[in-house]
Amino acid sequence: MTLSISSNNTTFTNSNQQDVPGVIITHSPASTNIFIGSPSIVILPNGNYVASHDYFGKGTTNNHACIYTSQDKGNSWTKLTVLDRQWWSTLFVHNNELYIMGVNRKYGDTVIRRSTDEGKTWTVPNDENTGLLLFGKEYHCSSVPVVVHNGRIWRAMEERNPPEGWGWSLRSFVMSAPVTSNLLKSKNWLSSNQLKYENIWPGKAWLEGNIVVSPKGGVCNVLRHHTEAGGTAIITEISKNGKRTLFNPETGFIKFPGGSKKFTIRYDSISKQYWALSNYVPEKHKNTIAEKIRNTVALISSPDLLKWTIKSIVLFHPDYKKIGFQYADWQFENEDIIFISRTAFMDKYGGAPNNHDANLLTFHRIEKFRSLNLSPAI
Repeated sequence: MTLSISSNNTTFTNSNQQDVPGVIITHSPASTNIFIGSPSIVILPNGNYVASHDYFGKGTTNNHACIYTSQDKGNSWTKLTVLDRQWWSTLFVHNNELYIMGVNRKYGDTVIRRSTDEGKTWTVPNDENTGLLLFGKEYHCSSVPVVVHNGRIWRAMEERNPPEGWGWSLRSFVMSAPVTSNLLKSKNWLSSNQLKYENIWPGKAWLEGNIVVSPKGGVCNVLRHHTEAGGTAIITEISKNGKRTLFNPETGFIKFPGGSKKFTIRYDSISKQYWALSNYVPEKHKNTIAEKIRNTVALISSPDLLKWTIKSIVLFHPDYKKIGFQYADWQFENEDIIFISRTAFMDKYGGAPNNHDANLLTFHRIEKFRSLNLSPAI
């Protein structure tokens, strides 16, 4: 089966999926072999939300992204369009304009697009002047944060080198561009050196990094650390000019609940804390391979990126084999956090085939997140 997606506007509600937590943005039954990946969400200057995801699985061509909007604070969603040759992508707003940045297929070229009508239509990355940024090699990324700091805009990436396997072959690097430059022109983007994950280090890989500004004012990349044991993440440091990525294995491995799966970190200037949503592993699942536990989403925070505290368990289901709330991407909205999840859950067709192959994209809200201070109760 090949992927067939309609770009006609469609509004989604929870009318036939009443047990699913949150609000359903879209649904893809397991029988299609088309699964939901790479959720990303932004809040536009006018307060509307825009969300995106891609598709993976045997029923897909691994190169499409869908764009949705909500004008009622996430209670209902409308599909705006389907982007051909857009995958593993991040939405972000820069200078009041909407962008999406990722690759054009699985392990494809790095591309960026701009929309000036709130996500309805987009530029097409045909060449180096219209959004084709890196090409000729195999690039990997996900819906990871984009950060502005010291006059530059920053995003983490990986190259698969050698072009084989998964995880161990991903080399970490960072892309950046001047904030005043045309982001669609490849010449304005600088790539740092690439770091290989050494086989003498614990675990198997680093990937899906979060660019953050460190407490000392520098730029760091906090990466998912793919290990069976879990509970750790990795920090690399980026030079001020964006040319160098540095890693110290003696200090760069940090304790991080849920760090073996993708997470999103953002800094809150009000609480002066870094916050993340991660797939924390409950005590009852400690003897299971950590990377496979995706039935729990924890809200965690840190004052310094080094010491992380669990503030609340925001989603949980006892079935860790068939249920997954994963790849949560989120934004601050006043006293709340809004987020979307690549969700594997039961539906009227028998549910997702497993916790990884998500059949749903769901929207959620954490109210008054700064006041939460709960120890894990599961």
